[in-house]
Amino acid sequence: MQAITAPELAQWLADSSKKMPFLLDVREPSEYEICHIAGSHLMPMHSIPMKLDELAGDVEIVCICHHGGRSMQVAHFLERNGFNQIINLTGGVHAWALQVDPEMPTY
Repeated sequence: MQAITAPELAQWLADSSKKMPFLLDVREPSEYEICHIAGSHLMPMHSIPMKLDELAGDVEIVCICHHGGRSMQVAHFLERNGFNQIINLTGGVHAWALQVDPEMPTY
């Protein structure tokens, strides 16, 4: 599993010459409603085992949560289940709000 910082992810998403990753937000719906990174897909952590077939194995997946702990657990789970292009967002959406988008609400 790789890791990426919020500024690095922002640069990647802004670069139209690069293939875009699948942004997998593993928080709960109530958290996602407060704030989320544009283009992210909500799939709460507890639902991941039942939804593996909804994830493409041929694209880089960036796992996102509030601070990076739950997303790291999901990233390890995905790797154990055959996904090999997994990246964890260090610091989660909280880091995104602090380092990339100061207009994003925090909680």
